[in-house]
Amino acid sequence: MSELTRTNFIRQIVEEDLANGKHTSIKTRFPPEPNGYLHIGHAKSIVLNFGLAEDFDGACNLRFDDTNPHKENVEFVESIKADVRWLGFDWGERLYFASDYFERLHDYAVELIRKGSAYVCDLTPEETRAYRGTLTEPGRESPYRDRGVDENLELFRRMRAGEFPDGARTLRAKIDMASPNINMRDPVLYRIRHGVIHHQTGSEWCLYPTYDYTHPISDALEGITHSLCTLEFEDHRPLYDWCVANVSVPSRPRQIEFSRLNLEYTVMSKRLLTQLVEEGIVEGWDDPRMPTIAGLRRRGFTPAAVREFCERVGVTKADNLVEMGILESAIRDDLDANAPRTMAVLHPLKVVLTDLPADAPAEIIAGNHPKNEAMGKRGVAFGAELYIDRGDFAEDPPKGFKRLVPGGEVRLRNAYVIRCDEVIKDGMGEVIELRCSVDASTLGKNPEGRKVKGVIHWVCAAAGVRAEVRLYDRLFNVPQPGGGGRDFRDDLNADSLRTLTNCVVEASAAAAAPGTRFQFEREGYFVLDPESTPERPLFNRTVTLKDTWGKAQGARK
Repeated sequence: MSELTRTNFIRQIVEEDLANGKHTSIKTRFPPEPNGYLHIGHAKSIVLNFGLAEDFDGACNLRFDDTNPHKENVEFVESIKADVRWLGFDWGERLYFASDYFERLHDYAVELIRKGSAYVCDLTPEETRAYRGTLTEPGRESPYRDRGVDENLELFRRMRAGEFPDGARTLRAKIDMASPNINMRDPVLYRIRHGVIHHQTGSEWCLYPTYDYTHPISDALEGITHSLCTLEFEDHRPLYDWCVANVSVPSRPRQIEFSRLNLEYTVMSKRLLTQLVEEGIVEGWDDPRMPTIAGLRRRGFTPAAVREFCERVGVTKADNLVEMGILESAIRDDLDANAPRTMAVLHPLKVVLTDLPADAPAEIIAGNHPKNEAMGKRGVAFGAELYIDRGDFAEDPPKGFKRLVPGGEVRLRNAYVIRCDEVIKDGMGEVIELRCSVDASTLGKNPEGRKVKGVIHWVCAAAGVRAEVRLYDRLFNVPQPGGGGRDFRDDLNADSLRTLTNCVVEASAAAAAPGTRFQFEREGYFVLDPESTPERPLFNRTVTLKDTWGKAQGARK
């Protein structure tokens, strides 16, 4: 049982409903629109809905809200299925589309017309908005509100038959134009949409129901007991209840709202995410800088880390802005415990060991994890020519520098202590090589009396594999992009991606399967990209070893 479903007000409601016999079992649903890829906010809803169903031996449906075919396609449908499965949940045989109910929704609309609770309106969209009123002023009744039942039925039939152009007529509920809740002022239930090929129904329909009409009835038809949605739908709940109360649906679901997930240093609006993709600001919906589940997966996040993050932020009624550090901490904790270690040099500097003993091993045996012996060991190729990171050497070291300096010593991870004897430079004065001597007595140990402060990582020059490494960072520079009326694109982080093309990694890491995650010792956590091959390994940085963002931002200021 997860914390997310164990300690929140929604769980208390479910427990009470089961205890007092209102329900003998629960049924939830996850109802995404297939008009984009899912993001981390949807992950919270997935974990909540499927998690509650699992904990109470209930069921959770996956239902696509496909009532707006202008923006929907099969690519989005399949990506959503993949994301839900990746998070570890299974809907079994309970896969539905709102379009599965188009005929029944139409019949319920006819039922509303026959009862005098719906009418065909000829106001244009602009006129409809003007008649609706404001938050402080009541709306005005449409001049078509009192049409007779027979006329409404005939017009609605002709709307379905495609006799009228887009925007010419709508079907509206007849509720209360003076309601303090604008959503109850005769909301539109159906609108005409010609020239659209729906990904499920093709060209069968030119009449499409609105979300506020479709959603409650779909819930009722599926026997949903607890319809969980985010707080922006709180004002829509009276209309939800009105719909299920005024047609002959088989059940009466209860809508419950919770706070949506807002995350620092990113945008969560589908419109803005679509803009990032369509304008080429990112490389696609699965760009590792995107907050999409696909982007997180490509960046190296694990399902367990995403679920843990959802548990940490919890379920409340209060909107808040979640720190990016909480998400990064969740994946850091997961990979610290589960990612095997390897060595990679991101900024190579050649080291020649001038007096390597003849009996020096050609392979160093190293543990794959310092705290988990069950992860085994690996052989790391060793030789007289190595690469270390350029940042691990300084001719004029700053105070406190504990790495290699001229005349100084460091230990090579799992290997010898070496001393820098000579610095080789090119014609421009750039350091291109270090020549070092070896203390042959220090292989794999630290003899008594020897005090070497620095330990650095390395890769064998002969056996290491050249690799491309992409250093991903936060996509935006500020916690709330676009705040204060700015264009959100003005807050983009110019350093959100740095590509290094001349890195050197251990051969075993380069040969691993795409999707394999590693800790590059002293560098961070990385994953092999789906496009990686043994001949052209490509690693994406998932997260740094420590949260250095705040310090870096302070330094920039």
